Parts: sequence; structure tokens; C-alpha cells
Amino acid sequence: MTLWRIRATVDDRPGYLSVLTASLALRGVNILTVQVHTTEVGAVDDFLVDAPDRLTEADLRAAVERGRGRDCWVARSEARGLADQPTRVLGLANRLVREPDRAGEALRTLLGADEVTWRPASAGRPGGVGERTMLLADPAGGTYELRRREPSFTPAEYARAQALVELAATAARRDADRVTLVLSDSAEVRLRPATADDLAGVVELHDACSARSRQRRYLSGAARPAPARLRRLLEPARGITLLATAGPGGEAEPVVAMANLLGEGDEAEAALLVRDDWQRRGLGTALLRRLLGHAERAGYAAVLLHVQAENTPMLRAVRRLDRPTSVERDGGVLTVTVPLAVRAVPLPRQADVPAH
Repeated sequence: MTLWRIRATVDDRPGYLSVLTASLALRGVNILTVQVHTTEVGAVDDFLVDAPDRLTEADLRAAVERGRGRDCWVARSEARGLADQPTRVLGLANRLVREPDRAGEALRTLLGADEVTWRPASAGRPGGVGERTMLLADPAGGTYELRRREPSFTPAEYARAQALVELAATAARRDADRVTLVLSDSAEVRLRPATADDLAGVVELHDACSARSRQRRYLSGAARPAPARLRRLLEPARGITLLATAGPGGEAEPVVAMANLLGEGDEAEAALLVRDDWQRRGLGTALLRRLLGHAERAGYAAVLLHVQAENTPMLRAVRRLDRPTSVERDGGVLTVTVPLAVRAVPLPRQADVPAH
């Protein structure tokens, strides 16, 4: 028996797929897996089959055509093709989390592309999918161009590939946030994204801060928030939390500052908590700049900060951003709005991609 991949378009009507599978079964072909790609011209069925050694590519094409399939593509497959698509995608995703700079290689593996090329961003070339060419917007900037002679790309493959590219960009951004900052007094702190495992360190940060610092951060009171709330802050549904650590090095470094960016709608809210002995050293300003950078890349229209009117250090950090702001006052609390440059992302259109 020999492994083959067969892709064919079938009218999306009751019973038509069974006619195709029956035609293959009459020739002793065993269907191992099947994926269905919905398109405008019908359902594109992608089969992995085990066929008798005597059958040729022409025999399989003929069987598909007798089973009312059209636009048939047939090619030999390997044993690794036995892995189902979700398993393959999860494996590639795991690799990209560890090595985000290998996105091109992952795309080639995922789609069996003949060519994968990254190009700088250029006007008039939004993402999209054609028969032989696929363009994927790289969230980090630029475009991936994929070419494959056969079979034709499908919208489902485009969606999977774009999700993989976005995952790689997210992983790369997380790596980029692992930096060492040298403050104005030559002290060094290390920045990194927070995870759920940082809960104990963040609790210690809150305990080490004065009641005044906690009250300035949360506005509603000086008590330390409950662990459940802190856990939600560490891994927000939309946004990011950055931690600054300082010490002799290693995973046990104490957390000396926490910066939160929480998204809601087209705006995001930023907030900082810096340990008292690390205040007035430029750390808050550096963290705030990084939060604004994240918000811009995520496409938020503005970042809001709710600041007590007497919180001079925080207001000074905002002024150091050297950005336009607007301020509204409600009693003793100021709402500072920092507008961001909105980057429009065009929707993919098939007409935008030439069919080569």
C-alpha cells in the first residue's frame, strides 16, 4: 500500500462527498484522514489515503473524477502525513514560541510552500490569498509572500498561516521585552513580561510598598489587593503586564515595579506601582514608554491614566513622555488621555493577490 494526498473540489450538496468516497473505495483506497476547506466554488476536500501499490496518479485522478470531484490534485505522501492537522499546527506553534524568528520555516512546513519570502511593508499590498500566491501581514512589519504550484491555496489555509505569523510576532515581542535598563543613577533593572508564576513576587512587591504608594496605584484604598485580583493583572485578557526586577541575578530577583496595560474597546488603561526606594529614578517613565509602545502596536486609539491630582511623580513621568495629552478632573482624580497613532489594517481581498 502507498500513501497519497488527494485534494478535490466537491459540490457542497448532500450525498456528493459519499459518491466520491465510494468511488475511491471501489478501487481499494482507504481514506485515513480528511479535511474540508470551505470556498466560494464548493467544498475542497483534502484526503490522506492508503492506496494499493498498483494504482497510479492517473488512476486516482480518474477515480476522483468518476466520483464527481473536480480540480483534482494528487501527490505521494510520507508517513509524517499521518499526523492530523491540529497536532502539526500545535507542534509548529510550540516551536515558534521558543524560536519566533523561524516563522518562515514554520509557514513552509505548514503549507508545503515552494517559496517563502519576507518583504518590507509596501503600500497597496494588503494580505490575501490567490490560487498560487498568499500574502500574510507580519504584525512586526512587512509581508510574507508564499508561493505554491499545487494545490491552490484555500481561505482556511490563509487563516491558519496568519494565526501562526501573529503567534510568532507575539513571541518575538515578549522576547523583546526581556531587556536590561540602566537608570540615570547607573542602577540596573531587568524588564520582562509577567506570568502567573510571578504572583508571590508581586505580593511581596505590594507588601514592600508604602500605603501611600499602594493608594496612588489603586486610588480606592491602601490595602493590598486580593491574590485573585493580582493574578488577573498578571495575565490580562487584553494587554500586558511588565515586571521590573533587580538584584544579584537569577529567577529569585525581587520585583521592584509592576506596569499594567489593560485594554477595553479601542482604549487601554495604564498604571504603575514602583517600590518606594526605586521611585524618582526614571524607572516609572521607562515603564510607561514601553506600555505606550505596546498600545500603539496593538492598535489602540488612546491610553488613559487615572492619577491623583497630588501624585506629582506620576504626572512628571507623563510630561516626560513628550506627547500630546488631554486632562479631565473629577474631584481629586485626573484622567490623562494620551492619543495614539491609529494604524488601519486593511481586510484581505482575493483580488489583491495575483494568481501565478
